[in-house]
Amino acid sequence: MSKGSNAPVPTTALRVELGWSSGPGVPDADASALLLVGGKVRSDGDFVFYNQPAHTSGAVRHEGKQHAGGRVVDTLLVDLARVEPAVETVVLAASSDGGSFGQVPGLYIEVKEAAQGAVIARFDSTGASVETAFVLGEFYRRQGNWKFRAVGQGYSSGLEGLATDFGISVDEPQQAAPPAPAAPAVIAPPVTAPPVTAPPVTAPPAPAAPPAPPVQPVRLTKVTLTKASPSVSLTKQGGTSGAMRVNLNWEVRKQFSGWASKLGRPVATHNDLDLDLCALYELTDGSKGVVQALGNAFGALHQPPFIHLDGDDRTGAVASGENLTVNLDHKQAFRRVLVFVTIYQGARSFADLHATVTLQPQFGAAIDFSLDECTVPSTVCALALITNTGSDLVVQREARYLVPERGVSPQRTVDYAYGWGMNWTPGRK
Repeated sequence: MSKGSNAPVPTTALRVELGWSSGPGVPDADASALLLVGGKVRSDGDFVFYNQPAHTSGAVRHEGKQHAGGRVVDTLLVDLARVEPAVETVVLAASSDGGSFGQVPGLYIEVKEAAQGAVIARFDSTGASVETAFVLGEFYRRQGNWKFRAVGQGYSSGLEGLATDFGISVDEPQQAAPPAPAAPAVIAPPVTAPPVTAPPVTAPPAPAAPPAPPVQPVRLTKVTLTKASPSVSLTKQGGTSGAMRVNLNWEVRKQFSGWASKLGRPVATHNDLDLDLCALYELTDGSKGVVQALGNAFGALHQPPFIHLDGDDRTGAVASGENLTVNLDHKQAFRRVLVFVTIYQGARSFADLHATVTLQPQFGAAIDFSLDECTVPSTVCALALITNTGSDLVVQREARYLVPERGVSPQRTVDYAYGWGMNWTPGRK
């Protein structure tokens, strides 16, 4: 499609993919959607993005990123059949993180049928320079039907500028107002009190209406952990309640041409590789354990250990990939949680594997980090350590590749490295 053109789309569930080419120096980007009435959102809840991944109506959901074949795809699911009748437009946007869209090659938006995957519309955005946010397309109602329009409108003010343009209130640091100057003291002359008389009888005043609840602005910030800044306080981020999703996605680079080929073993392809997201936990009552697919130890969200592994995936995709959920409503039960990943089959090490870890609290900013390139024959990697200090809940980036000794399992290797002190028996999926 060309910029400004439109095409009819079916009133059904559609998958919207925003994609671009990855590479050194290319900024990250994030997909978002805004549901509009009269050109504006009705409330901040009409903004769907990484910190607010689902609309209350269930019509729009941010499914997340997938890395494959030198490309990155961030996906939104838009079910037009569930969009509320009052909503006239669903804006589809992208914002860059760490640079401008002039540094993002091959940016496009593609609309597919969610069920069959058939491509309905595609718009390739070109000519970007200093823009840090783009409205790439939009769904809009016309005579009872839905259409898609290729927009291609850029903003140099980033996601914040885009959001505020459509009526979103954005959280930002507030500077304290300077104190007012003190009024000069005035000495009043003495006053003779008048005679006391009875006040007239009047009806009692009507009770005051309760104050309206304060508006909670949308928080656009993300936290990226690095070697230089490896930890963040969930308490200070306001993310110590609700469900926190931990996601691992990955991309196979060079078809594992590193340690596997050097050792004369078959190299793995993306579909052969099976990674397992796991967690060691220690609770304040002294109990310890592991959440993992081996032995069907998937855990539980509403009873100890308050950690649940959603399933087992072999693709690395965020929408259906390796996801583990921690119930922070029971944070007082946690002493520490170590999230780690093992190679179950398909490769001899993490060499030539690019992986990203995302922790998404239900409240507060998303936390993400990339794993360093593996330079040792490792089959297990410690990802993140969550520690309850009593007054704070802290996430520590580990990104630590471990090499098991002969005959020692990856799980036992993690246990030894972090002093968990558990007894292990062989397990299978």
